[in-house]
This record gives sequence, C-alpha cells and structure tokens, in this order.
Amino acid sequence: MPRAALRPDDIAAFRRRATDAATRLFAEHGYDGVTMRALAAELGCSPMTPYRYLAGKEELFALVRAEAFRRFADRQERAAAGAADPIERLLRLKKAYIRFAVEQPDAYRIMFELRQPSARKYGELAAQSKRGFSYLHAAVVDAVAAGHFRGDPLTIAHLLWANTHGLVSLHLAGKLAMGRTLDDLAAVALELPGATRRHQ
Repeated sequence: MPRAALRPDDIAAFRRRATDAATRLFAEHGYDGVTMRALAAELGCSPMTPYRYLAGKEELFALVRAEAFRRFADRQERAAAGAADPIERLLRLKKAYIRFAVEQPDAYRIMFELRQPSARKYGELAAQSKRGFSYLHAAVVDAVAAGHFRGDPLTIAHLLWANTHGLVSLHLAGKLAMGRTLDDLAAVALELPGATRRHQ
C-alpha cells in the first residue's frame, strides 16, 4: 500500500524540528561529523524518515544556515530601526551583532566558522545572508554621505564587519581580558585608519 502524500504543513513542521536539532549537531560535531542517521536518532525517528522531507545533508545544512541568518538579520533590522543618525545606528548594529553571537553561539558558529558547502542553489540561504549584511552596508552608506567616513562604503562595511567578528571570536574563545562585558565590546570605537575620519 503506497504511503499517503505528505501535507505541506507536515513537511514544514518536520523541517523546523530537523533544523533545530541539526543546529546543535553541526555546532558540536562540525559539518563532516553529522549524518542523516544521527539526525534521525536525535529526532527519535527511523533512519530513512528524514529523506522523506530533505534531499540530504547539504540541504539540511543550508536550512540550518538560512534559519541562523534569518534570526541574525531580524536582530539587525530591529537594531537599525528608529536610528536616524548613522553612527548611532552603527553602534546599535554592532551591539546587536555581539549580543546575537553571545546568546546564540551555536547559530553563530554555523554561520561563520564551519566549512561551507556551495550555497548558490539555496535561494533562501543566499537571501537571508545578504539581508543580514544589508543593514550595516546601508548605515555605512549614510555615514559616508554625512561625512563621518571617507572611502568606499562597501569596503568600509566589510572592514567593520571583520572588526566585530574578530572581537566576537576572541571573546567566545576566552582570549579577551576578563571582565569585558557586552557593552565594553560594543563600545570599541568605529575607527578604521586610512578609511575614516572624525566628524568635526
């Protein structure tokens, strides 16, 4: 007797459960250390069940990364809202970035630290990743237009992103001085020698 066709709601519900479970697995074991069989064991289902809902591990990892970037982008969107001054917006974005990394280290590690299979064929992953960066880029564009920064906005945005990522990585690895709080990290000056100038 053939299996009943899966309903869209059932597919979506299983994929959400799989995404939540796989986030923990990938963060703990890395991409190569996770199998679909391990996912099934985590979910308490048969080894073949995940294949009814997912094409395989690569698609699962793309789902996990897309969800992580979506949550990150939501934080960035909320941080940027209502801050007309671009420097204030940049500081809010930086604080939101650091808070996300500290509060959701599994998601953060999956987004930025694990080896990444090609994601070009996963539209939602590409869209959410681009969205996560867009708020910083827009704030830098406005900061350059207002005279706070000098240089190419995209290059400056990448440098600011790299600066914050470095602080976060050192913090999560316990390499920064003890006693550093979230506010301490977020208050690090937005200064890029050769690319910025103080607003007079």
